[in-house]
Amino acid sequence: MDRIQAMQVFVRVAEAGSFVRAAETLSLPSSTVTSTVKNLEKYLQVRLLNRTTRRVSLTPEGAHYLSQCREILALIEQSEFSLTDSVKRPQGRLRIDMPAGIAHFIVMPHLKDFYRLYPDIYLAIGVSDRQVDLIQEGVDCVIRTGTLTDSTLVARPLGAFRWVTCASPAYLRDYGVPKTPAELSEHRAIHYFSGATRRSNELRFAQGDEMLSVAVDGHAAVNETGLYIKMCLEGFGLAQLAENVVSEHLQEGRLVEVMADWQPPSVPVTLLYPHQRFLSPAVRAFADWIAGVIKV
Repeated sequence: MDRIQAMQVFVRVAEAGSFVRAAETLSLPSSTVTSTVKNLEKYLQVRLLNRTTRRVSLTPEGAHYLSQCREILALIEQSEFSLTDSVKRPQGRLRIDMPAGIAHFIVMPHLKDFYRLYPDIYLAIGVSDRQVDLIQEGVDCVIRTGTLTDSTLVARPLGAFRWVTCASPAYLRDYGVPKTPAELSEHRAIHYFSGATRRSNELRFAQGDEMLSVAVDGHAAVNETGLYIKMCLEGFGLAQLAENVVSEHLQEGRLVEVMADWQPPSVPVTLLYPHQRFLSPAVRAFADWIAGVIKV
């Protein structure tokens, strides 16, 4: 039995809470994952996992062994990296996840620069506005916007997005240009819905210490940034977007910022990854690169 591989399989099963999900993220048959853990338990002469028909959970001995396995595997990885040039030339597959707006309008325009710097990293980019489970879905790191709720992950701040309220010139010709929140009762907004707690039909504003949420009528709601921008360009109503995401549209006059004295609150941007003693060179390289891109 390859004990190092057995440790790796056990760690993934413990983190995923399922033999099937662990097998999927490891690209191994479920039978192989199951037999590997069974053989490891037989070798150690202790039960590491409690099995039910729906989920597996750690025994007290399994929880202790999991902590030790993580340290051992991290030390092995670091030792291997110290004997190669992988720190200077990061390589391997990196699974990342990010919101659609960041993927399309911030990462994609600079992606060729990333590959010029790191030609040996294979990026698997997941695009979603939902919050993925890094452990269960085998994701190395994620970019998230807004207030963080998961304290079990390492958080690296990347900066903050300045948000703007904007509309198309055609919309503003039809409805006029709002100057204050009080005038929004005569306007329409494109609504954006997600897992966030705020109501999807509200626009948010800040002026000094004053914070304000205003319900604005509209004809449609979406949950994808690209479609949100498209509807704004087509004149369906006001929208609130990160300035970085629509900077080209603003510069070329396809969108116009309104109510600049009542800007939406800025939104923090953060890179998250699981706790580990040694951060892989590929994750570190991507983290350093994306931090530079977002702060440009």
